[in-house]
Amino acid sequence: MRHRSIPGAHGRVRPLTLLGDPVLHAPCGDVTDFGPELAELVADLFATMYAHEGVGLAANQIGVDLRVFVYDCPDDDEVRHLGHVVNPRLVTADGLEFLGPEGCLSLPGLEAGTERYDHVVVEGFTMTGEPVTVDGTGFFARCLQHECDHLAGTVYADRVTGRRRRKLDRQVSKAPWHR
Repeated sequence: MRHRSIPGAHGRVRPLTLLGDPVLHAPCGDVTDFGPELAELVADLFATMYAHEGVGLAANQIGVDLRVFVYDCPDDDEVRHLGHVVNPRLVTADGLEFLGPEGCLSLPGLEAGTERYDHVVVEGFTMTGEPVTVDGTGFFARCLQHECDHLAGTVYADRVTGRRRRKLDRQVSKAPWHR
């Protein structure tokens, strides 16, 4: 059974939470139960991320206010990074800050220039409770910062300022999914 090793192969695709839903702007709670429900959540996060062609997805983006995210994201050298982090902590954010295009499954079809560090280290746990450290550079570092932000109740649009923010706000107000 080769498909068992594919993340999300047994998960179900859940509806995405879109900008405007309060769960996206509230800090998520720590995971305390590392049992089968958490494994199911991780599988559902992968299935949902893949169904919507994302590179990362946080639990609150499917309406679950727990500190969990998944990723399947390349770095700037096209090295694939695949995994999940439970109760993540961003312990290092350094290097250069780059302004680069950033999108989000909770703001479908939109993107805006967002400043992010080009190196980060995230510590947390796997769904079985084992400690994990994830070191990311380039685009993957951007992804890790983006997902950690989600779990703190921040979306990338909150980091966009000035002219770029005004343009993004106009695009959001015209988006077919906007309430």
